[in-house]
Formats: sequence, structure tokens, C-alpha cells
Amino acid sequence: MAMSPYKQFYLEKVVPALMERFGYKNVMQVPKLEKICINMGLGKAQQDQNILDEAVSELSLITGQKPVLTRAKKSVAAFRVRKGNIVGCRVTLRDVRMYEFLNKLINIALPRIRDFRGLSPNSFDGRGNYTLGISDQTIFPEVDYDKVKETLGMDITIVTTAETDEEARELLRLMGMPFRER
Repeated sequence: MAMSPYKQFYLEKVVPALMERFGYKNVMQVPKLEKICINMGLGKAQQDQNILDEAVSELSLITGQKPVLTRAKKSVAAFRVRKGNIVGCRVTLRDVRMYEFLNKLINIALPRIRDFRGLSPNSFDGRGNYTLGISDQTIFPEVDYDKVKETLGMDITIVTTAETDEEARELLRLMGMPFRER
């Protein structure tokens, strides 16, 4: 497979900048993207099977990969969920698809959010991974706005090899992630 232009950008621009900023002596010390996990919770799919089919087709359009259905691990009476019921779908992107999705997210989807003022720089988990939530899937250009019956949100987790949140924040900032000023 050919190298993604966004990965080439990472290798040519981001790696030298990170080496200079943090004083790495070896290229292998530089943090890199490991994977991107996208999760859609489908609580309403209990009543309507069409929502599940719609979510699976839209997530596969957005990511270019078929989602895996996730099932409930245990029953919760308050939410009317039984063990084994389908409660969501998820996709894990790596390599070329990961870089293509990140490029699309940063340069196309996030600017389409209404009243967008940047992402929170505090959504790191302490181990260099960043998670953001999107409340509407129609910000992605592949989703046809006229065919959407239900707005579905998704959680996007960007997993990096960074040791600290500061290194991961700098990596994502150099990749073009629009963090808002604190």
C-alpha cells in the first residue's frame, strides 16, 4: 500500500519538530499515532432495528471499514437492556485508513461544526490518548443529510505512543488538531 500524504507530512514536518521540542536523541522515541477507535452508542436501537442498520452503514461510509456490533455485557433493568442485546457499533482504524480519517476529521469535518471554537485541550487520559465526542454524524461529507432519519453521536479516541499528555498534545497540535486556547 502507498503511504498516505498525511503520514508523509508527519514524517517530514512533525517528527523533526517534536525531536527539537522534547530533545529526543532517536527517531524511535518520537510519539506517533497508534490507532483511532470510533464508537457509536445505539441505545435507541432496542426499539427500532432501522436505526442500527442506518448507523452501521453511515459508520462504514465515514471510516471505509465495516463496523463491529457491540453487545451488552450484563442486563440493566433501568435502561431496559438485556445481556447480549446490541448496544452500539465500533471501528478501529490503523495505518493508511487512520491517517486518511484524521486528515478528513481535522480539515473537513471539524470546521463544519456550527459555532466551533476549537477542541478542549484537557480531554487527555493521562497516558497520551485523546478522546472527543461528536454529537452529529452529518459533519462528515460522506453522509447524505437528506437521508438521515436520526442524528447519532460518536466518540473518537486517538491512541498515541506518547508517555505524557504534554507530548501527545504537541503531537496532535502539530498534526493540525484545532485545540482552543486555555
